[in-house]
Amino acid sequence: MKRPIRKQLTITFTLIFAALILVFILTNILLMKNFFSMSKYRTMHQAYAQINSSAKTNSFDSHEFRLSFRLICEKYNLTGLVIDQDGESIVSYQGSAMLMQEYTENPEAINAKTVRQIKNAENETYSIIYDPQSDSEYIEMRGNFESGEKVVLRTSMKGIENNVRTSNLFIAWAAILAILVGILAIGMASKKITKPIRELTELSEKMTDMDFDAKYQGSSNDEVDRLGENMNILSAKLEQTIHELKDANAELKEDIEKKEKLESLQKEFIANASHELKTPIALIQGYAEGLKENINDDPESRAFYCDVIMEESAKMNELVRMLMNLNELEMGYQTISVDRFNISEMIENQIQTMSLPAVNNGITITYEPKDIFVNSDVFKVEEVFRNYLSNAINHCSGEKKIEIKTTENEDKIRVEVYNTGNRIPEDEIPKIWERFYKVDKARTHEYGGSGVGLSIVKATMELLEGDYGCINTDSGVCFYFELMLDKKGVTDEL
Repeated sequence: MKRPIRKQLTITFTLIFAALILVFILTNILLMKNFFSMSKYRTMHQAYAQINSSAKTNSFDSHEFRLSFRLICEKYNLTGLVIDQDGESIVSYQGSAMLMQEYTENPEAINAKTVRQIKNAENETYSIIYDPQSDSEYIEMRGNFESGEKVVLRTSMKGIENNVRTSNLFIAWAAILAILVGILAIGMASKKITKPIRELTELSEKMTDMDFDAKYQGSSNDEVDRLGENMNILSAKLEQTIHELKDANAELKEDIEKKEKLESLQKEFIANASHELKTPIALIQGYAEGLKENINDDPESRAFYCDVIMEESAKMNELVRMLMNLNELEMGYQTISVDRFNISEMIENQIQTMSLPAVNNGITITYEPKDIFVNSDVFKVEEVFRNYLSNAINHCSGEKKIEIKTTENEDKIRVEVYNTGNRIPEDEIPKIWERFYKVDKARTHEYGGSGVGLSIVKATMELLEGDYGCINTDSGVCFYFELMLDKKGVTDEL
C-alpha cells in the first residue's frame, strides 16, 4: 500500500525532533552537574587569584584586605575563611562559623569528610566535601599564601543539583509542547511541500496519455519548481519530437531526392570527364596507330605525329592534375601556408610566363606594378591568378586587350583581370564556377579548355576565405579576387 509523502514527512520529522530532544535531556542529566562543577572550580580559582593578589599588596589584618576578601566572596557567592599560621581565624565571610570550628578545633575531621579531590595545583587543592549533618556536598578550595597563612573557600553543590533538576523539568515540558507544535507545523509544511509534487504526479500521468497541453504552474522557485519547469520543457520537446517524427517521411523523401541528385552529379562528372578525355585519347590512339603502320614515313610527318601525341598527352595530364587538385580542395585535404609576399612581383612573373600565347594571339597585356605586400598562400594565389589570366587570354577578342589592376581598400586588396570580348549572360555567371561548365563550348574546344579552372578558383578562394567574382562591363568581362593586406610583415604558418 502506497503511503503519501506528506504522512511520511510528518512521521519522519516528528521522530527526528523527539530523538533530538531526548538526546538533549540525557545530555543535560549526565553532564550538567559536571559542567556546573567545573564552572564553580574556575570561579573559585579566579577568586583565590584575586585574594592572593590583595594579600600581596595589603597586610592580612588591614581593613583593605578584609574589605577586598568580603567583596570577592560576595561577588562569587562563596563562604570564605583565612587562617593564620597558629590556626586562628583572621577574616571570614558568610556562614563561616562551621568552617572556623572545623579548621580551628578539629581539622582532622575535614579529611574524613573529603569524598574525592577534583584537582591539585600549586598551593591549591580542590575537593568534594560531604557533610553528614546537613546531608550536603560542597566544593572546597584550600590554598596557601607565601607568608604561611591559609585560605578556605567553599560553595554548596545543592544549588547545582537543584538547577539541574529544574532545567531537566523545564526541558521536558518544553519538549512536550515543542513536539505538539512541531507535529502541527510539520503537517502544514509537508502539505505545502507536497502540493507541487502532487501536481507533478498528475502532470506525468497526463504525459503518459500523450496529453502535452497540461503545464506545471508552480512559482516557489525551488528545486521542485525547477523540476516542474524541466518537465514543461520535456513536454514541449516530446511534443516537438512527435511533430518531427510526423515530418520524417517528408524529410526522408528530400534525402532520397538529394541522394538521387548526388548520383546524377556523379554520373554527370564521369560523363564530362570521359568526354574531355575522349578527344585526346582518340587523337593519341589514331596518331600512334599511324606511326606504327608507317602511313607517312617521311621525317616531318613522323615528327608531326609525335608532337600531336605529346600535346594531347600533356592536355590529359593537366586535366587529371586539375581534377585531383580540385578534389583535394573540395574535400578539405589541402592546408594553407600563410607568408608575406609581394603580389606585384607574382603578377609580373605570371604575365611574363604567359606572354607568348598572348603575343601569338595579338593580345596586349597592361599592368602598372607597385609594391603591395599581402599575407596569404603564395602558391594558391598564383594558381588563382594564372587561371584568371589564362581564361582572359583564351576568351579575349575585339580590341584584344587585357588590363590587370590592383586596388587597395582599407585592409584588403582587390586584383582584377579584365579582357575585351563577349560578355557572359547574367544568368550564367553563377554557373561558370561549376565543374566542366562552358559558356561557349565551341570556343572552349578551340583552345582545349576543360571547364575546371574556375572551379579550382572557387575552391581555392573559399579555402583562403577571400572574396571572388565576375562582372560584365560594356566591352568585356572582369574577374576579381580579394586578399588581406600585410600590415605588420609577420610570417605565420597555419
